[in-house]
Amino acid sequence: MKPRPGKTDYYLNIALDVASRGTCLRRNYGAVMVKDDAIVATGYSGAARGLPNCCDLGVCEREVRNIPRGERYELCRSVHAEMNAIINAGRGKALGATLYLAGYDVKSGAVLDAEPCFLCKRIILNAGIYKVICRSADGSSWGIVPEGHPSYHE
Repeated sequence: MKPRPGKTDYYLNIALDVASRGTCLRRNYGAVMVKDDAIVATGYSGAARGLPNCCDLGVCEREVRNIPRGERYELCRSVHAEMNAIINAGRGKALGATLYLAGYDVKSGAVLDAEPCFLCKRIILNAGIYKVICRSADGSSWGIVPEGHPSYHE
């Protein structure tokens, strides 16, 4: 019998499943927002509503230009998983929530070290999210409290 996962692994596993809906040709991420031990929203990386997805177009502009991870986001069609989860939840449900983030490389299927980008960190802070738990490539997890949050300590 498979051992029952703890809550952190449970929510991170769901985030990885949510990532499978992603439409990016490079990396797909999933986010699960949890408040009072209930899922209030999910989000995955994908083109803005009504715009063609990279997976449907068969091309990624950032990949064509060989742009490294974390650079030139203005060329990316995708809205990040964290942003989509926050949009789906609204600020009322985001206040005090925990966001779980996991992702994988599309070509290899390998789980990636997840961490919100600089812009997502600011959006997470403005949404009032209490903490972010990220899945690491080795299967472990780690948490961050958004900088500027009253409980943030370096």
